[in-house]
Amino acid sequence: MPLLCAMSNKIEYRNFCQTAEDLPIFAQDWYLDAVCADGTWDVAIVKKSHQIVAAMPYFVKQKWGMTYSTIPLHVRNLGPYLIPSRRSLKNEHALYADLIEQLPKMAHFIQDFASTVTNWLPFYWKNFQQTVRYTYIVRLNDMNVVEQNRNRKVKRNIEKAAEIVTISHDISLTEFYEINKMSFTRQDISIYYPLESLQKLDKALVANNARQKFVARDKQGNIHAVGYLVWDKTRSYGLMGGINSEFRSTNAITLLVWEMIRYTKEVLNLPIFDFAGSMLPQIEPSRRQFGAEQEPYFRVWKYGSKAFELISGLKEIFR
Repeated sequence: MPLLCAMSNKIEYRNFCQTAEDLPIFAQDWYLDAVCADGTWDVAIVKKSHQIVAAMPYFVKQKWGMTYSTIPLHVRNLGPYLIPSRRSLKNEHALYADLIEQLPKMAHFIQDFASTVTNWLPFYWKNFQQTVRYTYIVRLNDMNVVEQNRNRKVKRNIEKAAEIVTISHDISLTEFYEINKMSFTRQDISIYYPLESLQKLDKALVANNARQKFVARDKQGNIHAVGYLVWDKTRSYGLMGGINSEFRSTNAITLLVWEMIRYTKEVLNLPIFDFAGSMLPQIEPSRRQFGAEQEPYFRVWKYGSKAFELISGLKEIFR
């Protein structure tokens, strides 16, 4: 794609983001600006009558002298986006094909599509591969129903934790990061992002009124658990969280998640709380215990270089 064309696409897309009715937060231009520091983002667009009707942002990096597109830090999904009036199977096939044609030749491409994208057939026709993954969501139309759908363990843990900790929003990013990091340390792995990336993202989210921090503290001021909630016009996402290893037995994280769910309904007035993924078997049951339902989404990828495919089989290059 010529440079001037790409620059023009981004300018037009930025204007489009101001009016797109239900564009996910992860596809917003300001969000991509904040999370794509170690690469660059670009966007394919399709216009009809001089108006954007379809768009597909993507993140580009370089490794081993090759260009590839991958998943940015703190992004849960991207994929093709169509304006509501174009969301029919006939339109999807044609518009997705136009978007695919605009993607530059790369050694590798991978994205997690938003769960609203239920048709990946045009990508299949272009030799992309796909696997189904799951997030868990809680529908908040009736909070009485939501409360009833929680299992006994969740209810008991919420009551127990409420006697020990209180939930507030008063926590620094450094404190949050240190507790979040404990969740990875317990698994003997390194946290996948640096504090600086969270600081940059947080600044953008605050500027766009799209985040809230949650912390569970006891009377002595000890932090038991933390959570980081972000949102767009259609749902909230539990983007990050963590448990203090010293206080795991208090189950403060259960109370904290419940308060994030309540905040989504009572403060944000949104219909869905999204646990924002996790396919880990040790985490999945905690989603179901809140009465959450599975929501499938597509992970779509394609190799454009045999050498890149061979090397990436030996190295983790998606982050």
